[in-house]
Amino acid sequence: MDLTGEYQLAAARQQVWAALNDADVLRRCIPGCKELEQKSPSEFAAIVALKIGPVSATFKGSVNLEDIDAPNGYRIVGQGNGGVVGFAKGGATVRLADNGGGTLLSYIAKAEVGGKLASLGGRLIQSTSKKLADQFFSAFANEMQQVSSDSQTA
Repeated sequence: MDLTGEYQLAAARQQVWAALNDADVLRRCIPGCKELEQKSPSEFAAIVALKIGPVSATFKGSVNLEDIDAPNGYRIVGQGNGGVVGFAKGGATVRLADNGGGTLLSYIAKAEVGGKLASLGGRLIQSTSKKLADQFFSAFANEMQQVSSDSQTA
């Protein structure tokens, strides 16, 4: 399933790029994120607790940044194992472009689940994936609003 979206951010592209590569910012924005540890400039280990329909699970996995084109975008690829409930994996291509006084962030994401999670049905998985993507990018937009406000008052 493909998910797409765009967000207009009130921060310069270089600031947005820095935030997209900051483990602390990502930890605050990823829904259900319990831990996010940066292993290298392009690799993170993550623990995320999610509820998908009637199923709750804690996923342990990895997130890798690929096809890095600073400060224009990258591809983020992640996978996690939720034990008996199954697995989730996916990725997103994130692009940044100057737009007026800020930055336009656009993404195309794909998600895949297996195990018990797959038995929940495509519609529930797709709506949950869309909701999680919206939560992440809304939280990220709020972070960028804060960065923009802080730099204007400095």
